[in-house]
Formats: sequence, structure tokens, C-alpha cells
Amino acid sequence: MIIDTHTHFYDPERPQGVPWPPPSEAWLYRRVLPEHYRALARPEGVSGTVVVEASGWLEDNQWVLDLAAADPFILGLVGHLEPGNPAFAGQLERFAANPLFCGIRVGFQPGMDQGAFLADMERLAAKGLELDVLMGFEHLGEVQRLAARLPQLRIVINHVGSVPIDGKEPDPRWVEAMQALACSPAVYCKVSGMAELSLVQPAPAALAYYTPVLDVLWAAFGPERLVYGSNWPVCERAAQYPQVQAVATAYFAAKGPQVLERFLWKNAVAAYRCRVPA
Repeated sequence: MIIDTHTHFYDPERPQGVPWPPPSEAWLYRRVLPEHYRALARPEGVSGTVVVEASGWLEDNQWVLDLAAADPFILGLVGHLEPGNPAFAGQLERFAANPLFCGIRVGFQPGMDQGAFLADMERLAAKGLELDVLMGFEHLGEVQRLAARLPQLRIVINHVGSVPIDGKEPDPRWVEAMQALACSPAVYCKVSGMAELSLVQPAPAALAYYTPVLDVLWAAFGPERLVYGSNWPVCERAAQYPQVQAVATAYFAAKGPQVLERFLWKNAVAAYRCRVPA
């Protein structure tokens, strides 16, 4: 079984269009729907996906949840809400009522462990939901402080903490940040976005190119807090889907079948509490 914890769906042909991606990104600006992903992913053994909402429009959370209601291949949604917004509490109540709503994703904001942002994170944790974070590794200290303030909040670092990958030893500042985050037992890291982070494009297919980064993550997070995500369709800028999955799978397969099983789906269920494929 494989759960891909990072896909995006959208449809520029809707009457209202989409806020992302922009028409200028022609390779992305097309209909990207569950049937398109399923046709690509099922031959690679994927059993289902957790969708990460890339739209800032509130009702696009509902749009994905409606897709999921009609398609069991969608196992959950990481939505888009704005912590610190006075409307957050009501919006969270609305979407958290749907069991397929797993949590939300945020970018960098200063003071993530303070004030209204922290209060909204407490609301998220109280409902058993998780927080995806996407930001440069230089800002991950904010996430570390949040994790220390709210140890019960599950946090998933997106795209291996946004470290540039060049086949050599990674930036020591990133190493330090990831090691510090891993000290909080409810923090997970998503092995996703590596092809896009590669400084060589198209991204190399050889596992050895990514091993220095993966070795740091393995030493920090171990077998129970690393999860697989493809970042499809964005990954296609750097590599095709089979290559993205093959690189990640090869590293964890070498650790043994139990580790691979955790990486490919069990850790995803623990982090997201998403629907489990039948």
C-alpha cells in the first residue's frame, strides 16, 4: 500500500477559474483532477492520496472535500485557512466537522508561538488536526518554538524543509534546524519536493544524489516520522512521477520491509489520521 501525502487538484475551466497556478505557468495551468492523478499513480502502486490545498479561496476547501466525497481515492485534505484571522475559529468548526479534513497548511509567519496564531493552533490541536508547514529552512526556528509550546500538535514539515540539493552534504544550518525539530516527538517530515529542490535540472534519477539529505532526515526522525509525498503535478517541472517515487522508495526499501511500509503509508495515517484505503 502507498499513500501519497502531497498532491494538488484544481480546474482552471471552472467559471470562477483558479487563483493558482497562474496562466503564465503553462505546464501547470491545465485541469488537474483525481482521475488524471489516479491514471498516473495507480500503475505505481498508489492506493490513495492526501490533497494539500494550494488555493487561498476559502470555498476551494469545500471543492476538494466534495471531490473526496465522490472519490475514495482521496483520503484526506490539508486545507487552507488563515490562523490569526478573526474568522478562523468559525471556519475551523465548519471544515473540521468533515472527517476528511485533516488539518491546514501555513507558510512562514513571525510569532507562530504567540498571540492569535498560537490560540488558533491550540484550536487545531484540540480537534486532533495537524499542521503542514512550508517555508525556508531559515525560518524553521519558529516552528520549533511552536512545537515546544504545543507538544500535542502534530506538525508535518513539507518538502524536506526546503533545503537546496546538490548531491553533496547539505547546508549545516538546515541540518541543525531539522535535528532540533526532530526533538519534538509530534513533528514529522515529508519526503517530498526533492526533485524540485535539486540544483541540477532535470533532477537526477540516481538515489546517491539525494542520499546526503535523506541520511540526515533518517538520523533525525527515524522510521516512524518520515512520510512520502510526490508534490504532483508540481514535481513534473523537475522529474516525472515514477522517478520521484522510485528515488524515495529505493532509500527506505534498503532499510527493510517494515521501514518501507511505515514510510509508504503507516506514518501517513499517524500524521494525518486520514482515511485508510480499503
